[in-house]
Amino acid sequence: MRYLTPRKRAEGKGSAHAGAEHHWAMTVSAVGLAFLVPAWLYVFGSTLGQPREAVLETFARPFPAILTALVLVIGMRHFAMGATTMIEDYARGTTRKALIIAAISLSWMIIATGLFALARIAL
Repeated sequence: MRYLTPRKRAEGKGSAHAGAEHHWAMTVSAVGLAFLVPAWLYVFGSTLGQPREAVLETFARPFPAILTALVLVIGMRHFAMGATTMIEDYARGTTRKALIIAAISLSWMIIATGLFALARIAL
């Protein structure tokens, strides 16, 4: 018979077998957003109040376009993971499944729409 301490039982992936991976994914995306969002706010803030042509010219350059795409994709994936966690905590049954599908679908629709708009501007 093997004796497991409470700490040894708690190490690993947890009861859902995905807790550690989810936690690290949220942590990595949060740290990434902590660096990306201020840079994006600087780029976006410098275009506020500019004429349409100047804004299009700014976002047609590679750095602002790539930065915007990264903020959009990483931010929406972070949103989807966080919303999924919240839904898993507070909803049950079919409602839970429907809300998770809706949250993930919403995030992918926003990503697709944003990248399409960015491609239209950049190209």
